[in-house]
Amino acid sequence: MPRVISQQSLGGPEVLEVVETERPTAGPGEVLVRVRAVGVNPADRKVRSGYVRLFGDPPFTLGHEFSGVVVEEAGGFRPGDEVYGWVTPPHGAYADYVVVPGTSLAAKPASIDHIHAAALPIAGLTAWQALVKVGQVRPGQRVLVHGAAGGVGHLAVQIAKARGAHVIGTARRAKHDFLWKLGADELIDHTAADFTRTRNVDVVLDTVSGDVGLRSLATLNPGGAVIDVVGIGFDRTAVRERAAASGLRFVEFNLEPTPGDLAALAELVDREGLRPFVAETLPLTDASKAHELGESGQVRGKVVLVP
Repeated sequence: MPRVISQQSLGGPEVLEVVETERPTAGPGEVLVRVRAVGVNPADRKVRSGYVRLFGDPPFTLGHEFSGVVVEEAGGFRPGDEVYGWVTPPHGAYADYVVVPGTSLAAKPASIDHIHAAALPIAGLTAWQALVKVGQVRPGQRVLVHGAAGGVGHLAVQIAKARGAHVIGTARRAKHDFLWKLGADELIDHTAADFTRTRNVDVVLDTVSGDVGLRSLATLNPGGAVIDVVGIGFDRTAVRERAAASGLRFVEFNLEPTPGDLAALAELVDREGLRPFVAETLPLTDASKAHELGESGQVRGKVVLVP
């Protein structure tokens, strides 16, 4: 029988369990997809633990981003079409099958497999929308990416470079070789050096939050922007007020996935060589281990589950 990863209570990774269930049925405007791979995100861990309460009380199934194959014709898609996209829990993508609105899908990038495509919809669109739509990064600008080796950060480094920017990243020294290969121009070990000594930055992409955004204001050129992509869980009052007083921009970014943006991201993969780095691929049944890896803080790129 089809499986989902469910949880009956909030808590640590151990609350995730395999449950057999009936295959879901697509309704009007929806598409039934056989999941081939699903990306694991920090938001999944926040919801699982109860740190963020978005979907009410358990039981629910986590998982926002996935890649797979269309099972039934609907919404302009035909059986066998390879697609990637996003879905919103409580009926998430940690599953063998997922029902998705047709507006949440696009054709999978042709040049990568399902595992790498599943690492893109949330992390890739976050980096792309933040830098391209919000930051309007253009050639010659200086972009500082915090958490540059993470799921969003390593894609942001590549996207900023593709836009012609000079890219500075913060990451532990052990991750620097990885980031040099992605095209970073400068790297700062934030555990050993003060990144606020960096100057003349036009756009800061903050994947860490806390006091990082506030401290980053010192690096900016007049009119520069700090874009915080972490989501709920932090009080940004101080950074918002100081940015306003200094004539700088502070943006609390909210992802708004669209099929058009998914298609644009796929084009960047197929034409410009954007590549998500998959640090670990695990069976769907090892979802708890995937969460443990994410919470270790030592993962470069993404963890992906394979049903």
